[in-house]
Amino acid sequence: MNQHNLKQLFSIPVIVAALGNFVDIYDLLLFSIVRIPSLRSMGVSDELMLEQGEFLIRVQMAGLLVGGLIWGIMGDKRGRLSVLFGSILLYSLANIANGFVTTVPQYAVLRFIAGIGLAGELGAGITLVAESLPPKLRGYGTTLVATVGLMGAVLANYIAKIFDWQVAYFIGGGLGLILLVARVSVFESGIFLKIKEQHVERGNFFQLFNQKERFIKFLGCILIGLPIWYVIGILITFSPEFAKAMNISGVVAGDSVMFSYIGLAAGDMTSGITSQIIRSRRKTVFLFIFLTLIFVLVYLYVPFTGTVGFYTSCFLLGFGVGYWALFVTIAAEQFGTNLRSTVATTVPNFIRGTVIPLTILFKWMRESFGILEGALIVGIFTIIIAFGALRLIDETFGRDLNFVEKD
Repeated sequence: MNQHNLKQLFSIPVIVAALGNFVDIYDLLLFSIVRIPSLRSMGVSDELMLEQGEFLIRVQMAGLLVGGLIWGIMGDKRGRLSVLFGSILLYSLANIANGFVTTVPQYAVLRFIAGIGLAGELGAGITLVAESLPPKLRGYGTTLVATVGLMGAVLANYIAKIFDWQVAYFIGGGLGLILLVARVSVFESGIFLKIKEQHVERGNFFQLFNQKERFIKFLGCILIGLPIWYVIGILITFSPEFAKAMNISGVVAGDSVMFSYIGLAAGDMTSGITSQIIRSRRKTVFLFIFLTLIFVLVYLYVPFTGTVGFYTSCFLLGFGVGYWALFVTIAAEQFGTNLRSTVATTVPNFIRGTVIPLTILFKWMRESFGILEGALIVGIFTIIIAFGALRLIDETFGRDLNFVEKD
């Protein structure tokens, strides 16, 4: 890669989007990390810890669903930067307020509001980067955004170990407000500004449903990501409960999140580079879904005797679902400029929102078959769907993004 390409790759839009995703991941995963100490401080018993944790993560994901629609449509109507400013302001203030909650209902309200704010960050950032870079660098740029962002999980775990859970929320909110100031120097996407001058309808969410082919592509973009949030939302978030079922003591949720996200960052780098080398998004995603299947079996059934083996399996799970950046990039590349932000923002948040039905399904399965077998059934279900969904999307490697969707 020559000096000119490197200069483009490390341009201000890419750096700011990467740092935004860093803060986004910090805040998104902080609840998973501080779930147990924060709920204990509110008087939740160990017997109700899993149930209340599932409830709160569903509330947060419901906020992401709502926010995905709001910010996605706004990004196509008003511009990518309006989302990057508005979303970070909302979730920063919500997370600061989160440090003052004393009851589960208060916690739920603020996790919902924070979820709405968090929903805008990744999709708008990936869209801005995808439209700002030439096709030959697009995969590298979006991979850089995701990889830097995923390290937010490491910081969140580190902060939660040093400070009380309330302070961890304050720090997350403060980081967001600092980044808000840094975004003043970022310029709007040239492709978006060009389309803004034309009389083309922008940000019409219902346009995704008025053509069968377009709707099928949208559905496929969502479903290929199903295993990602099965792994993060169930296997990693509730890792202490899985470890207990395996007779492994000393497992901490924050460490499980940290190791899985280090794996996810490594996977995102590998999948992004692989897709550039083999010149195929779809083949790369197929490979990583297959790896996820193998690593789910390792996590659930390899007889680890201590935390080292268990955390290694968390790392492998993260690596397997390390096609997160590629998944969002594919969504952005499938659709025209007048719908790109809508899709790139709704798709990752809709798939995050699937944690709601997946945790309900997991609850039913574990009550009937036990926690390990129940998790396996849900996992196989998500992986089969993801494999099938790959057939619904186009290969988009190298696609020129300067086009629009028409009725």
